[in-house]
Amino acid sequence: GIFEYYTRNTPKEFLANDFARYTDTNTSLPLFHKWATKSVVVNNDTTLLDALFRDNRTLVAKIRNDKFVDMYSRFLQACTDNCLDHNKKIQNSINDLQKRYMALQMTTDKDKVFFPDANFTLRVSYGQIRGSEPADAIEYKYQTTLDGVIEKYIPDDYEFDVPKKLLDLYHKRDFGRYANSQGKIPVAFTATNHTTGGNSGSPTIDANGNLIGLNFDRQWEGTMSDIYFDPQLCRNIMVDIRYILFIIDKFADSKWLLRELTIIDK
Repeated sequence: GIFEYYTRNTPKEFLANDFARYTDTNTSLPLFHKWATKSVVVNNDTTLLDALFRDNRTLVAKIRNDKFVDMYSRFLQACTDNCLDHNKKIQNSINDLQKRYMALQMTTDKDKVFFPDANFTLRVSYGQIRGSEPADAIEYKYQTTLDGVIEKYIPDDYEFDVPKKLLDLYHKRDFGRYANSQGKIPVAFTATNHTTGGNSGSPTIDANGNLIGLNFDRQWEGTMSDIYFDPQLCRNIMVDIRYILFIIDKFADSKWLLRELTIIDK
């Protein structure tokens, strides 16, 4: 099938180690069928998959031992090792030629309107801190706190594990100067800013020019904002500067970084 075509028509220097042995369908197909019986990737047994997705640790172990996942990983590594540098050289050449091509067009077609070059320009978005109601009887408040991080805590889970030191700080309520008026540590907040892919890490500035957070995501129900911005649904998500400072100060014990900052208490 497709994999046989790929292995037969790709020069050996671009193939992952031992991929050439899959060119013979008579030997590779039975092997693939054997792998498929134990694979998470191609398994359509919903009962098994539901059970796996309920236990993250078992799921991760299954994926790591999956032959098809291993094959994909080796394929990806081969591309990284053998193709990316070559492709980068070609792309750099194309980029250089594109610049010359555009310059010549602008010289010869003086009356034509060309698209602007946004490279090295500053994109600014503005909005207000707000929650949302994306569906019937569902309300997202604008602020989350460290309480929610602890509520989601699952020991040794690849996604929801929490470092012991952070747990200790939480249970001791050792929040320093970073707790809000309710005595909680703010973690993230949402607003109506129109952001896009690549905005992760963008600074969030208040009306007085103070850094109050860093952008990192968009609300799931508003990810269509690249195409259509709906102010009722579209929310960008930012990590609160108080949480960042709390982590730097109390968790990482990196107080020398704080000496470089002017922290404003309100």
